[in-house]
Amino acid sequence: MAVPSPRAREAGVVVGVYPPGPRNAITDVPGVQVGHATVRRGETIRTGVTAVLPHGRNLFREKVPGAVFVGNGFGKLMGSTQVNELGEVESPILLTSTLNVPRVADAVLDWMLALPGNEAVRSLNALVAETNDGALNDIRARAVGREEVFAALRVAAGGAVEEGAVGAGTGTVAFGYKGGIGTSSRRLPGGEMVGVLVQTNYGGDLTIAGIPVGRELRRGQADKDGSVIVVIATDAPVDHRNLMRMAARTMMGLGRTGAAGSNGSGDYAIAFTVKTGAPLVKNDDMSPLFQAVIEATEEAVYNSLFRAVTTTGNGRTVEALPVDRVLELLRSHKVIR
Repeated sequence: MAVPSPRAREAGVVVGVYPPGPRNAITDVPGVQVGHATVRRGETIRTGVTAVLPHGRNLFREKVPGAVFVGNGFGKLMGSTQVNELGEVESPILLTSTLNVPRVADAVLDWMLALPGNEAVRSLNALVAETNDGALNDIRARAVGREEVFAALRVAAGGAVEEGAVGAGTGTVAFGYKGGIGTSSRRLPGGEMVGVLVQTNYGGDLTIAGIPVGRELRRGQADKDGSVIVVIATDAPVDHRNLMRMAARTMMGLGRTGAAGSNGSGDYAIAFTVKTGAPLVKNDDMSPLFQAVIEATEEAVYNSLFRAVTTTGNGRTVEALPVDRVLELLRSHKVIR
């Protein structure tokens, strides 16, 4: 397989004003873990699953405040209504392919019900989101099930996060190029951390650092339909209502990348905080958190494109973003050196 390009920031594309955390990843938020299971079989299967865990303990017993924001509801996000009704996340967050959602949810239930302390649990809310990877993957094969979900959960860990054509991003396409998993983080002046992870499978007029590189690469607004899932983590003590407000700001970050917000694009954001039991951030103090979400979302999208590699599957080849050409364009516009 081809070697991925450097991440956007490593290549000189600096987004926003707040600095990233040490890994520039959602795992910079203390306790957050990410795991992938990538499925590549034969000529037609290019799919997978990505797990995001707010912490490595029993989430049903130690729920975290959460919220789900719907930018455009063309999607199959299982478990969202209970999250917004109760303001809590009680299972790992799983990202996958559209037709795999019920199979992944069933596997998550098996995983959670088997945890020590859950022997008497009779109701559990699995949170599973998706994008449609049917361009590069035989989506009807529904190739992600219990084995793959358990594998992603077993390997979930802190530290560096693999990006690009891995896990739930194995078969996705963004702006006509190979999309995938991307992540980024921001540290606020008070020490609070915001981390974002994206599964990019959407389109529009690709814009990087304010430059319409899609048009300059002669891609225009091809492949406007699709979907994107954004997961936001923070260690700031915020309640469900302000988590919802943070999740809504992801749409501004996506807008900076040229997102079309088309009829067939399912655009969702899932936000949670790992911090409980502390005085809540006041409304008047939320603006830095909003800005951090916008910046980290934008950069996570770029990382998903920069780190993806050309992929062939299901009778089609989708090229990776030509990063060298993109950097030349950005230099010509004097937005990077």
